[in-house]
Amino acid sequence: MPIPALRILGIPIHDVTLDEAVEQAAGWVKEGGAHQMATVNPEFVMAARRDPAFRAVLEGADLCLPDGVGITLAARYLGRPLRERVAGVDLVEALAARAAQDGWRVFFLGAAPGVAGRAASVLAARYPGLTVAGTYAGSPRREEEEEIVQRVREAGADVLLVAYGAPAQDLWLARNLARTGAKVGVGVGGAFDYIAGVVPRAPRWMRRVGLEWLYRLIRQPWRWRRQRVLPLYAIQVILSRWKAR
Repeated sequence: MPIPALRILGIPIHDVTLDEAVEQAAGWVKEGGAHQMATVNPEFVMAARRDPAFRAVLEGADLCLPDGVGITLAARYLGRPLRERVAGVDLVEALAARAAQDGWRVFFLGAAPGVAGRAASVLAARYPGLTVAGTYAGSPRREEEEEIVQRVREAGADVLLVAYGAPAQDLWLARNLARTGAKVGVGVGGAFDYIAGVVPRAPRWMRRVGLEWLYRLIRQPWRWRRQRVLPLYAIQVILSRWKAR
């Protein structure tokens, strides 16, 4: 059965909850093959509109999850409300919990040196039974791809979490996921940093009211470079509704 989706500025977003995304991953692990998940926020949408290669990756992804309050607000404004925001860090936690339960092998790839290992250790302690297939920082550079693919394949990973930031992580997965032997590949952005405690996550109340982006900006002022596209994103969403009338 096709997964319901809508389009925000032409980019597909699937209407799934966190629990449904994990169940879908479980089905793919059992089924085999290679399945890519992307955690889409407004910055993804704007980048994909500028970059045909990135757009093609999102079009071809098996799940484009609604990560970011700007996605859920836009969907509501366009008359196609989404049931839930699915943040990348919450997805990693939920996948780790299910992996511990079902015996999946999870590989943590990316982030700064040592961070993937720390994140994996935190999750292994939090979810007893989690099998960490491997951890490695590496980089998304093409000259490193063969070595990384071999590492993941030899580790026998079922789930591959890639934290290279967008669009690098998503392009990397599109090129290499099938070769790694992993059944599910997810671009997870800064999730390892939050789980490892390198970067504090916004308080729960700020996440609940949709202000996590503001907390991140205060803690990491360099993010303004990414977030400067948000006003244009909002304007284009508003215009898209008027054009559709």
